[in-house]
Amino acid sequence: MLREFVEKKHYLFAEEAKDWKEAIRMSCQSLEADGTVEANYKEDIVACVEKHGPYIVIMPHVAMPHSQENAVGVNKTAIGFMKLEKPVSFTPGDPEKDAELFFTLASCNPEQHLNNMMKLSEMLMNEELVAELLKATGPDDLLKLQEKYLD
Repeated sequence: MLREFVEKKHYLFAEEAKDWKEAIRMSCQSLEADGTVEANYKEDIVACVEKHGPYIVIMPHVAMPHSQENAVGVNKTAIGFMKLEKPVSFTPGDPEKDAELFFTLASCNPEQHLNNMMKLSEMLMNEELVAELLKATGPDDLLKLQEKYLD
């Protein structure tokens, strides 16, 4: 999966985002760049978080931005990866709701999406891998981690 992020250029490494909304918008950039999602998709995700709270923060350090099923403006099924050096807070004062690893989901094929979710779940259950992702600084690190943990 990490190799796929690099091969498809579905990754972004950045210093920081001014807030969680900007972080979500940034996390969609690599998916927008190749037409996987349309420009409206990031705003749909922001609106969902505003409406439902920070449901996308699935564990400390990790957010999984996504919109509802059959979201408008999703053209391909993929996951984009973003790593921030400084975490953003989705709930100020609650460090459990801070995130610096973003796995942005886009789905228009349920079977492919389920397969992506299974791979991502397996990856996130590996605490050592997550710890190393938190130290990653570029695509070469993703490829090294793919070889070390996932091949």
